[in-house]
Amino acid sequence: MTTPAPAASSAAAVPPVVAIAHHSGFGHTSVLAEAVRKGAAATGATVHLVKVAEITEEQWTLLDTADAIVFGSPTYMGTASGAFHVFAEATSKRWATRAWQDKLAAGFTNSGAKSGDKLHTLQFFSVLAAQHGMHWINLGLPSGWHSTTSSENDLNRLGFYLGAGAQTDTDRGPDGVHKADIATAEHLGRRVAAQAAVYAAGRAAAAA
Repeated sequence: MTTPAPAASSAAAVPPVVAIAHHSGFGHTSVLAEAVRKGAAATGATVHLVKVAEITEEQWTLLDTADAIVFGSPTYMGTASGAFHVFAEATSKRWATRAWQDKLAAGFTNSGAKSGDKLHTLQFFSVLAAQHGMHWINLGLPSGWHSTTSSENDLNRLGFYLGAGAQTDTDRGPDGVHKADIATAEHLGRRVAAQAAVYAAGRAAAAA
């Protein structure tokens, strides 16, 4: 006699909600945010794009109710943009109530230089997440474009691990964002949404 498998929790079947809180000075980071959205949505997640420079109370609520928040900003002078820093400071109200405790978090950034000190921006995002008690999701990709047999079209061509790092020539508009960086951002979106679904299923199972 075969023992029937337990019924799946209805809570676990609910698609995760991913919010992408980002700022873009010249449109390049918006292209990446859309790629993260596309990747997350491809897994069935509900995804919200939130422009932090013009955030509304309704959008604050979207962040509060999301399973995962992905932070995105250009790297200016070795850190996130001023507009993103204003948003980060405003999250202190959420910090005070632990509203984002145990949510998932991830990040992406763009700069004009291949390095541009983007790692510092990603570290800023991860520390912000840690302040809120969130769980950081890394990129989960090996570095690309590091040998004679690899290519600048590889995923993670710039070799970042903490999050997604992109490079766009400063004299090009949003259409100049590298296709490999867009694909890497899509990968990040899929990874975050997939991990959010696993996390939600585990939480539902533990509560059952």
